[in-house]
Amino acid sequence: MGSTDDAATGATPPTSGRLQLRVREVIRETADAASVVFEAPDGGFNYRPGQFITVGAHLADGLAPRCYSLSSAPGHDPHPAITVKRVDGGRVSNWLVDNAAPGMSVDVIAPTGAFTPRDWTHDFVVVAAGSGITPAMSIIKTALMTHDNAVTLIYANRDEQSVIFSDTLATLQETYPSRFVVQHWLESERGLPTAAGIGSLIAAIDDAAAYLCGPTPFMDVAHEALEAAGLPTGRIHRELFYSLTTNPFAAAAATTPAAPVSPGRPAESGARVTVEIEGETHEVEWPRDAILLDVLLDNGIEAPYVCREGNCGGCEFILTEGEVEMRVNDTLDDFDLRRGARLACQSVPVTDTVAISYDS
Repeated sequence: MGSTDDAATGATPPTSGRLQLRVREVIRETADAASVVFEAPDGGFNYRPGQFITVGAHLADGLAPRCYSLSSAPGHDPHPAITVKRVDGGRVSNWLVDNAAPGMSVDVIAPTGAFTPRDWTHDFVVVAAGSGITPAMSIIKTALMTHDNAVTLIYANRDEQSVIFSDTLATLQETYPSRFVVQHWLESERGLPTAAGIGSLIAAIDDAAAYLCGPTPFMDVAHEALEAAGLPTGRIHRELFYSLTTNPFAAAAATTPAAPVSPGRPAESGARVTVEIEGETHEVEWPRDAILLDVLLDNGIEAPYVCREGNCGGCEFILTEGEVEMRVNDTLDDFDLRRGARLACQSVPVTDTVAISYDS
């Protein structure tokens, strides 16, 4: 989701809950952007390329949560990193750029998010603007270093001085000259991006998957260009930006756990849900008017979540049996829905029996 200050994005469940990460290094990428590199915690730090963490900044008036994409690549970069761009009026982004320093500890909610490739069988077209390069960099490095995808990056910025990861992109081009193409769009030279202009930079994309990240108007233009070039909508994935209106670090209100369902016993008060998570299987009653995430947490199941508003994708699971209805969905696209992805913070049961997996 880049480093837009008041936004959250939208996947594997994160490492459980809240943790602290110690800052290892701060790298100044541009005059307005910095990468904050963390020490990997004991036991590892599991994430997928394109996912994000939620950072809690301790400001003078209290804890302020913001979501930032990981710019590091799992399996290649030994330490996780986020890249933060200064935003006008952005309390947390400006605080991080100005104050992050080696040795400092930061509260985070562990990685999650749905803006991550499901498979690596297609070549990639990545279209990013400004700090939207952050999750894109994680995907690009993984595609080039772990897999054999060809990647075309179209990267829009205000001017040459505002290009984040300029040196890294140049090094990747030199290392993978036959598989990695970078097309820069500088507004100082070409004006604002247009669908026709972006389309002119797109080569053959018959078998490509596209990943878009940046301001919504920019992604709209890029989406139009990709569709005009013949790419099916189902292979165009957008990172969505939403404001966090609640504090995900706040402890959930204490509730009395509901009794688990005995195997084979019908759920008298509603549906029955079977849950696969972290290699374990649980079966619990699910009242008809209850939100799935609440039911899981009430039963002591540490299901992942961030915003609880249907905006970020942090509570995504895979539906393997039965049907649910989501009250709000502002993050899952058609591709996600077809593969069975649903949001636990918005799901209520439709069928009597439901099976879900966080391990798929």
